[in-house]
Amino acid sequence: MSKAFRFHQHGGPEVLHFEDVELGDPGPGQVRIRNVAVAVNYRDVLMRRGVHAVKSLPSGIGLESAGVIDAVGPDVSGFSVGDRVACAGMPEGSYAELRIVPAARVIALPAGIDERTAASMMIRGMTARCLLHDTYKVRPGDTILIHAAAGGVGLIMCQWAKHLGATVIGTVSSDEKAAIAHAHGCDHPIVYTREDFAERVREITGGEGVPVVYDSVGKATFEDSLKCLRRHGLMASFGEASGDPDPMPPRRLGALGSIYLTHPSVSNYTVTRAELLAAAHDLFAMVGSGKIKIEISRTYPLKDAPRAHADIESRQTTGSIVLAV
Repeated sequence: MSKAFRFHQHGGPEVLHFEDVELGDPGPGQVRIRNVAVAVNYRDVLMRRGVHAVKSLPSGIGLESAGVIDAVGPDVSGFSVGDRVACAGMPEGSYAELRIVPAARVIALPAGIDERTAASMMIRGMTARCLLHDTYKVRPGDTILIHAAAGGVGLIMCQWAKHLGATVIGTVSSDEKAAIAHAHGCDHPIVYTREDFAERVREITGGEGVPVVYDSVGKATFEDSLKCLRRHGLMASFGEASGDPDPMPPRRLGALGSIYLTHPSVSNYTVTRAELLAAAHDLFAMVGSGKIKIEISRTYPLKDAPRAHADIESRQTTGSIVLAV
Protein backbone atom coordinates (compact mmCIF):
# COMPACT_ATOMS: atom_id res chain seq x y z
CA MET A 1 0.00 0.00 0.00
CA SER A 2 1.20 3.52 -0.84
CA LYS A 3 -0.15 6.99 -0.31
CA ALA A 4 -0.60 8.82 -3.61
CA PHE A 5 -2.48 11.79 -5.03
CA ARG A 6 -5.26 11.09 -7.48
CA PHE A 7 -8.12 13.12 -8.88
CA HIS A 8 -11.57 11.78 -9.75
CA GLN A 9 -12.70 14.84 -11.70
CA HIS A 10 -11.08 17.87 -13.30
CA GLY A 11 -11.01 21.17 -11.46
CA GLY A 12 -9.01 23.29 -9.02
CA PRO A 13 -6.38 22.14 -6.51
CA GLU A 14 -9.17 20.87 -4.25
CA VAL A 15 -9.82 17.89 -6.57
CA LEU A 16 -6.45 16.36 -5.59
CA HIS A 17 -6.97 13.65 -2.98
CA PHE A 18 -4.23 11.89 -0.99
CA GLU A 19 -5.38 8.28 -1.04
CA ASP A 20 -4.26 4.76 -0.21
CA VAL A 21 -3.33 3.00 -3.45
CA GLU A 22 -2.57 -0.70 -3.85
CA LEU A 23 0.75 -0.87 -5.71
CA GLY A 24 2.07 -4.43 -5.63
CA ASP A 25 5.41 -5.64 -6.96
CA PRO A 26 7.13 -4.48 -10.14
CA GLY A 27 6.52 -6.61 -13.22
CA PRO A 28 8.93 -7.60 -16.00
CA GLY A 29 11.14 -4.68 -17.02
CA GLN A 30 9.96 -2.53 -14.11
CA VAL A 31 11.38 -1.18 -10.87
CA ARG A 32 9.68 0.25 -7.78
CA ILE A 33 11.02 3.55 -6.47
CA ARG A 34 10.59 4.86 -2.93
CA ASN A 35 10.37 8.56 -3.65
CA VAL A 36 12.46 11.10 -1.77
CA ALA A 37 11.44 14.14 -3.83
CA VAL A 38 8.77 14.86 -6.44
CA ALA A 39 8.74 17.73 -8.94
CA VAL A 40 5.69 19.91 -9.55
CA ASN A 41 5.42 20.98 -13.19
CA TYR A 42 2.93 23.33 -14.82
CA ARG A 43 1.90 20.42 -17.01
CA ASP A 44 0.49 18.83 -13.85
CA VAL A 45 -1.75 21.85 -13.36
CA LEU A 46 -3.00 21.65 -16.95
CA MET A 47 -3.66 17.94 -16.56
CA ARG A 48 -5.61 18.48 -13.34
CA ARG A 49 -7.70 21.18 -15.05
CA GLY A 50 -8.46 18.92 -18.01
CA VAL A 51 -6.50 20.93 -20.57
CA HIS A 52 -4.28 17.88 -21.12
CA ALA A 53 -6.09 14.61 -21.62
CA VAL A 54 -5.89 11.73 -19.15
CA LYS A 55 -6.36 8.07 -20.02
CA SER A 56 -9.10 7.58 -17.46
CA LEU A 57 -10.45 8.83 -14.13
CA PRO A 58 -9.48 8.53 -11.36
CA SER A 59 -5.97 9.43 -12.47
CA GLY A 60 -2.60 9.71 -10.81
CA ILE A 61 -0.63 12.87 -11.40
CA GLY A 62 2.98 13.85 -12.02
CA LEU A 63 5.81 12.52 -14.17
CA GLU A 64 9.00 13.38 -12.32
CA SER A 65 10.54 12.09 -9.10
CA ALA A 66 13.79 10.87 -7.56
CA GLY A 67 14.45 8.35 -4.83
CA VAL A 68 15.79 4.88 -4.11
CA ILE A 69 14.94 1.59 -5.83
CA ASP A 70 13.28 -0.72 -3.30
CA ALA A 71 12.26 -3.58 -5.64
CA VAL A 72 13.38 -4.84 -9.06
CA GLY A 73 11.16 -6.83 -11.39
CA PRO A 74 12.16 -9.74 -13.66
CA ASP A 75 14.27 -9.10 -16.76
CA VAL A 76 15.81 -5.90 -15.38
CA SER A 77 19.57 -5.42 -15.69
CA GLY A 78 21.74 -2.54 -14.59
CA PHE A 79 19.72 -1.62 -11.49
CA SER A 80 19.70 -2.99 -7.94
CA VAL A 81 17.79 -2.37 -4.73
CA GLY A 82 19.31 0.67 -3.02
CA ASP A 83 20.32 2.51 -6.19
CA ARG A 84 19.67 6.25 -6.20
CA VAL A 85 17.69 7.11 -9.34
CA ALA A 86 15.42 9.59 -11.05
CA CYS A 87 12.51 8.96 -13.37
CA ALA A 88 11.03 11.59 -15.68
CA GLY A 89 8.24 10.20 -17.80
CA MET A 90 5.17 8.03 -18.02
CA PRO A 91 3.24 6.55 -16.40
CA GLU A 92 1.52 9.34 -14.48
CA GLY A 93 1.70 9.02 -10.72
CA SER A 94 4.87 10.57 -9.32
CA TYR A 95 2.93 12.38 -6.53
CA ALA A 96 3.27 9.29 -4.36
CA GLU A 97 5.35 7.61 -1.69
CA LEU A 98 6.10 4.72 -4.05
CA ARG A 99 5.82 4.37 -7.82
CA ILE A 100 6.41 1.57 -10.32
CA VAL A 101 8.06 2.64 -13.57
CA PRO A 102 9.71 1.09 -16.63
CA ALA A 103 13.41 0.52 -15.94
CA ALA A 104 14.15 1.84 -19.44
CA ARG A 105 13.08 5.34 -18.29
CA VAL A 106 15.07 5.32 -15.04
CA ILE A 107 18.35 7.22 -14.76
CA ALA A 108 21.03 6.51 -12.16
CA LEU A 109 22.06 9.59 -10.19
CA PRO A 110 25.72 10.60 -9.99
CA ALA A 111 27.19 11.12 -6.52
CA GLY A 112 27.12 14.91 -6.77
CA ILE A 113 23.38 15.20 -7.54
CA ASP A 114 20.97 14.88 -4.59
CA GLU A 115 17.39 13.66 -4.98
CA ARG A 116 15.74 17.07 -4.52
CA THR A 117 17.91 18.62 -7.20
CA ALA A 118 17.36 15.66 -9.52
CA ALA A 119 13.59 15.68 -9.13
CA SER A 120 13.41 19.39 -9.83
CA MET A 121 15.61 19.40 -12.94
CA MET A 122 15.15 16.27 -15.04
CA ILE A 123 12.24 17.32 -17.27
CA ARG A 124 13.06 21.02 -17.07
CA GLY A 125 16.76 20.50 -17.72
CA MET A 126 16.36 17.98 -20.52
CA THR A 127 13.71 20.24 -22.07
CA ALA A 128 16.17 23.15 -21.97
CA ARG A 129 18.89 20.98 -23.49
CA CYS A 130 16.66 19.77 -26.33
CA LEU A 131 15.36 23.27 -27.07
CA LEU A 132 18.84 24.82 -27.20
CA HIS A 133 20.64 21.97 -28.96
CA ASP A 134 18.05 20.21 -31.10
CA THR A 135 14.99 22.38 -31.79
CA TYR A 136 17.26 25.30 -32.70
CA LYS A 137 20.99 24.91 -32.23
CA VAL A 138 22.05 28.06 -30.42
CA ARG A 139 25.41 29.39 -31.58
CA PRO A 140 27.82 31.99 -30.19
CA GLY A 141 26.58 35.44 -31.15
CA ASP A 142 22.90 34.51 -31.42
CA THR A 143 20.37 36.75 -29.69
CA ILE A 144 17.39 34.69 -28.51
CA LEU A 145 14.08 35.32 -26.74
CA ILE A 146 12.93 33.17 -23.81
CA HIS A 147 9.48 33.69 -22.31
CA ALA A 148 8.89 33.01 -18.60
CA ALA A 149 12.62 33.54 -18.07
CA ALA A 150 12.32 33.29 -14.26
CA GLY A 151 10.47 29.98 -14.36
CA GLY A 152 11.92 26.52 -13.84
CA VAL A 153 12.78 25.91 -17.50
CA GLY A 154 13.55 29.57 -18.14
CA LEU A 155 16.27 29.90 -15.49
CA ILE A 156 18.02 26.78 -16.77
CA MET A 157 17.76 27.99 -20.37
CA CYS A 158 19.17 31.42 -19.54
CA GLN A 159 22.25 29.89 -17.92
CA TRP A 160 22.77 27.27 -20.61
CA ALA A 161 22.30 29.77 -23.45
CA LYS A 162 24.90 32.09 -21.89
CA HIS A 163 27.32 29.17 -21.73
CA LEU A 164 26.70 28.65 -25.45
CA GLY A 165 27.64 32.28 -26.15
CA ALA A 166 24.18 33.73 -26.77
CA THR A 167 22.71 37.08 -25.80
CA VAL A 168 19.51 36.34 -23.89
CA ILE A 169 16.33 38.40 -23.92
CA GLY A 170 13.71 37.18 -21.46
CA THR A 171 10.19 38.17 -20.52
CA VAL A 172 8.99 38.21 -16.90
CA SER A 173 5.94 39.55 -15.07
CA SER A 174 7.58 41.63 -12.32
CA ASP A 175 10.72 43.54 -11.33
CA GLU A 176 11.50 40.85 -8.75
CA LYS A 177 11.46 38.17 -11.43
CA ALA A 178 13.49 40.42 -13.74
CA ALA A 179 16.24 40.56 -11.12
CA ILE A 180 16.18 36.78 -10.71
CA ALA A 181 16.38 36.19 -14.46
CA HIS A 182 19.20 38.73 -14.82
CA ALA A 183 21.18 37.01 -12.06
CA HIS A 184 20.93 33.76 -14.04
CA GLY A 185 22.21 35.06 -17.37
CA CYS A 186 19.32 36.98 -18.91
CA ASP A 187 20.98 40.04 -20.48
CA HIS A 188 17.76 41.91 -21.24
CA PRO A 189 14.84 41.08 -18.92
CA ILE A 190 11.60 42.65 -20.15
CA VAL A 191 8.71 43.17 -17.73
CA TYR A 192 5.96 42.43 -20.23
CA THR A 193 3.20 43.69 -17.93
CA ARG A 194 4.33 47.26 -18.59
CA GLU A 195 6.48 47.02 -21.75
CA ASP A 196 5.70 45.95 -25.30
CA PHE A 197 8.13 43.05 -25.56
CA ALA A 198 7.95 42.87 -29.36
CA GLU A 199 9.01 46.53 -29.65
CA ARG A 200 11.81 46.02 -27.12
CA VAL A 201 13.12 42.97 -28.95
CA ARG A 202 13.28 44.95 -32.18
CA GLU A 203 15.08 47.77 -30.36
CA ILE A 204 17.61 45.40 -28.79
CA THR A 205 18.31 43.67 -32.13
CA GLY A 206 18.53 46.86 -34.16
CA GLY A 207 15.29 46.05 -35.95
CA GLU A 208 16.41 42.63 -37.18
CA GLY A 209 14.57 40.38 -34.77
CA VAL A 210 15.72 37.11 -33.24
CA PRO A 211 16.39 33.76 -34.92
CA VAL A 212 14.34 31.87 -32.35
CA VAL A 213 11.61 32.48 -29.78
CA TYR A 214 11.11 29.91 -27.01
CA ASP A 215 7.52 30.30 -25.82
CA SER A 216 5.93 28.27 -23.01
CA VAL A 217 3.19 30.83 -22.34
CA GLY A 218 0.99 30.25 -25.38
CA LYS A 219 -2.05 32.35 -26.23
CA ALA A 220 -1.05 35.54 -24.36
CA THR A 221 2.34 35.87 -26.08
CA PHE A 222 2.01 33.97 -29.36
CA GLU A 223 1.08 36.77 -31.77
CA ASP A 224 3.65 39.25 -30.48
CA SER A 225 6.27 36.49 -30.42
CA LEU A 226 5.84 36.09 -34.19
CA LYS A 227 6.64 39.80 -34.56
CA CYS A 228 9.97 39.24 -32.81
CA LEU A 229 11.32 36.80 -35.39
CA ARG A 230 13.73 37.72 -38.11
CA ARG A 231 13.37 36.37 -41.64
CA HIS A 232 13.45 32.54 -41.62
CA GLY A 233 13.23 32.57 -37.82
CA LEU A 234 11.86 29.72 -35.69
CA MET A 235 8.93 29.89 -33.28
CA ALA A 236 9.32 27.10 -30.70
CA SER A 237 5.97 26.98 -28.89
CA PHE A 238 6.51 24.40 -26.16
CA GLY A 239 3.83 25.23 -23.58
CA GLU A 240 0.39 26.76 -23.13
CA ALA A 241 0.33 28.28 -19.64
CA SER A 242 -2.17 30.92 -20.83
CA GLY A 243 -4.09 28.60 -23.16
CA ASP A 244 -3.73 27.43 -26.75
CA PRO A 245 -2.95 30.10 -29.37
CA ASP A 246 -5.61 30.84 -31.95
CA PRO A 247 -5.42 28.80 -35.18
CA MET A 248 -3.12 30.23 -37.83
CA PRO A 249 -3.25 29.57 -41.59
CA PRO A 250 0.09 28.23 -42.84
CA ARG A 251 0.32 31.01 -45.45
CA ARG A 252 0.88 33.52 -42.65
CA LEU A 253 4.28 31.94 -42.06
CA GLY A 254 5.33 33.15 -45.50
CA ALA A 255 3.95 36.65 -44.96
CA LEU A 256 5.93 36.89 -41.72
CA GLY A 257 9.23 36.14 -43.46
CA SER A 258 8.98 32.44 -44.30
CA ILE A 259 9.30 31.64 -40.62
CA TYR A 260 9.06 28.18 -39.07
CA LEU A 261 6.69 26.99 -36.35
CA THR A 262 7.20 23.91 -34.19
CA HIS A 263 5.85 22.45 -30.97
CA PRO A 264 8.78 20.53 -29.47
CA SER A 265 8.33 17.97 -26.70
CA VAL A 266 11.21 16.49 -24.74
CA SER A 267 9.53 13.08 -24.96
CA ASN A 268 10.03 13.11 -28.73
CA TYR A 269 13.74 13.88 -28.33
CA THR A 270 14.33 11.11 -25.77
CA VAL A 271 12.42 8.20 -27.28
CA THR A 272 15.29 5.72 -27.20
CA ARG A 273 17.32 4.73 -24.17
CA ALA A 274 20.42 6.17 -25.85
CA GLU A 275 18.73 9.53 -26.45
CA LEU A 276 17.51 9.67 -22.86
CA LEU A 277 20.93 8.92 -21.42
CA ALA A 278 22.65 11.43 -23.73
CA ALA A 279 20.28 14.21 -22.62
CA ALA A 280 20.68 13.29 -18.95
CA HIS A 281 24.47 13.06 -19.30
CA ASP A 282 24.68 16.58 -20.76
CA LEU A 283 22.44 17.93 -18.01
CA PHE A 284 24.40 16.23 -15.22
CA ALA A 285 27.64 17.57 -16.70
CA MET A 286 26.36 21.16 -16.78
CA VAL A 287 25.00 21.02 -13.23
CA GLY A 288 27.93 19.05 -11.84
CA SER A 289 30.42 21.56 -13.26
CA GLY A 290 28.57 24.50 -11.71
CA LYS A 291 27.73 26.04 -15.10
CA ILE A 292 24.05 25.68 -14.26
CA LYS A 293 22.62 26.21 -10.79
CA ILE A 294 19.23 24.66 -10.12
CA GLU A 295 16.98 27.02 -8.21
CA ILE A 296 14.45 25.31 -5.94
CA SER A 297 12.29 28.19 -4.85
CA ARG A 298 9.94 26.25 -2.59
CA THR A 299 9.70 22.81 -0.99
CA TYR A 300 6.38 21.46 0.31
CA PRO A 301 5.56 18.24 2.13
CA LEU A 302 4.03 15.73 -0.29
CA LYS A 303 0.65 16.05 1.44
CA ASP A 304 0.61 19.78 0.57
CA ALA A 305 0.61 19.25 -3.21
CA PRO A 306 -2.73 21.12 -3.58
CA ARG A 307 -1.16 24.20 -1.94
CA ALA A 308 1.81 23.97 -4.31
CA HIS A 309 -0.61 23.95 -7.25
CA ALA A 310 -2.45 26.99 -5.89
CA ASP A 311 0.81 28.91 -5.49
CA ILE A 312 1.89 28.12 -9.06
CA GLU A 313 -1.45 29.25 -10.47
CA SER A 314 -1.31 32.51 -8.50
CA ARG A 315 2.17 33.17 -9.95
CA GLN A 316 3.81 33.30 -6.53
CA THR A 317 6.70 31.07 -7.55
CA THR A 318 9.94 31.21 -9.52
CA GLY A 319 12.36 28.43 -10.41
CA SER A 320 11.49 24.86 -9.50
CA ILE A 321 9.06 23.51 -6.91
CA VAL A 322 9.58 20.22 -5.06
CA LEU A 323 7.43 17.98 -2.87
CA ALA A 324 9.42 16.27 -0.10
CA VAL A 325 8.29 12.71 0.64
